[in-house]
Amino acid sequence: MQSRYSHILMLLGAILAFVPILAVDYLLDAYVRVREKAVIQQSASLVSSQIEIGAMDAVASLRRVLAASPSLCTPTFVANVQDEIESSLNLKQVLVENADGVQYCDAFGRTISYSPLSQSLPIPGHTETITVVKLGQMAMPALKITQVFGTTRRVSAFVPLVGQSQAGLAQTIPAAGMLRVVLTNGTSVFTLGDATAFDGQGATEFVSAQSFAGELPLKIEAAVPFAVVRAGYADLDMSFTVLACLMSAGFLLMALHYVRRSRVPAFDLERAIARGQIKPYYQPVINLRTGELVGCEVLCRWEKRNGEVVPPGAFIDYAEVTGLAIPMTLSLMQQVKFDLGELCRQMPDLKVSINLFEGHFRDGSIIEDVQAIFGGSPIAYRQLVFEITERRPLANSTVAISVIAGLHALGAKLAMDDAGTGHSNLAYLATLGVDVIKIDRVFVDMVKPETTQVPVLDGLIAMAKDLNCEIVAEGVETEAQALYLRARGVLHAQGFIFAPALKVGAFKELALALQATHPTRRRGEASVASAA
Repeated sequence: MQSRYSHILMLLGAILAFVPILAVDYLLDAYVRVREKAVIQQSASLVSSQIEIGAMDAVASLRRVLAASPSLCTPTFVANVQDEIESSLNLKQVLVENADGVQYCDAFGRTISYSPLSQSLPIPGHTETITVVKLGQMAMPALKITQVFGTTRRVSAFVPLVGQSQAGLAQTIPAAGMLRVVLTNGTSVFTLGDATAFDGQGATEFVSAQSFAGELPLKIEAAVPFAVVRAGYADLDMSFTVLACLMSAGFLLMALHYVRRSRVPAFDLERAIARGQIKPYYQPVINLRTGELVGCEVLCRWEKRNGEVVPPGAFIDYAEVTGLAIPMTLSLMQQVKFDLGELCRQMPDLKVSINLFEGHFRDGSIIEDVQAIFGGSPIAYRQLVFEITERRPLANSTVAISVIAGLHALGAKLAMDDAGTGHSNLAYLATLGVDVIKIDRVFVDMVKPETTQVPVLDGLIAMAKDLNCEIVAEGVETEAQALYLRARGVLHAQGFIFAPALKVGAFKELALALQATHPTRRRGEASVASAA
């Protein structure tokens, strides 16, 4: 195998020696895509931040006005509104109306002309709602933040969608670029530039990025034609071509040296992913009270051509360090779609847990990947649970939070795997918005026959309940463990007492058998032995 890699690298070195410009173009194109994606991502993130700040300022202003005004449309109310407008950079108007749109009063004593551009949507975690509107003669759409007052009246604050002019906003994206604000349901509310080619109606290649406006149901998409940004690297292209011609011989020698001395299976793993040798295995998750199958965790195995099956512990860490975990996850998700599509259609409550890595939370591409793979498939977004491990800290960055918000916006859930073994605490989990906490097997193993109390395990269960999270226990291997967990309100578990990670055929057989045993949800408890 290593000899084959040696020949491949030697061939690559020869190609670079004779046609270096091809390699230079390829590498420079990749560099331009990465660099310009970061630039366009920064633009999208900046706009999403402006939208979020403007909307949250409007929410705060509206709450201050209502708190300081016992009644609506009184001189005190109008004075409070005017004070807020004068002290705010974004707030343009406050309006009191009824549910039918009949206007009672505003900040300046005139009729306000506005028309909705979207439906009214809730703001997660807030009592206010948000609507995108066309306000008067403003070229920029506005956000209408509305709070119900009493049973019939609505008090609304109006702020521009983005706190700058269209001309100023255009300067934040490259020439020929496109910036668009859409609702998370796909409705477009504002577009700057031509989005026709970007929407697939042309053959132009784009460098694109997206960002979510915090908890608001708004997504910002930014894109620029690749040819436009690539043209700005002509001088660097020439320099690299000359340098490649001079260093091609050295590259060949270095490649030979690497092949002879390196024992890292980089090419093995990359080729295995490309050939589909990284296979999903499915470990059932069982309801401890009823014995029903409630879901599965997607685990991976490397099935080599010679029949050898390599466990994930031998290559997962390397895949994550080298970045191969990203394409590996995409391959697994594609296989999961085909493996479990029909089963998920038959069992609409079945949950499918897929592991993500820290690298997935450094850009927003995982959102697009999930939509591309599962959008329109028999597996609904609400059936997906994405697991992140606690063993490596997840940076609480804007991008990571945007990725989590994006997954939640699709309807998927987020699970914290290996809970209690790493860097998290109660505040950390609450900040991330975790829906499911998976208790690591190291704590489940503490439960022995005749055990009456395991303080660490009990504390983790209590913490999960305080966070209002679902709980899944991992590594359950004995009936004593299952009974202990069930007695403390843990409903879901996985482990060898039920089944190991199974190939798709065996998992489907088990799922259908359990479905036949439990055709409908039954009340009461089934024994752990029957669940096994």
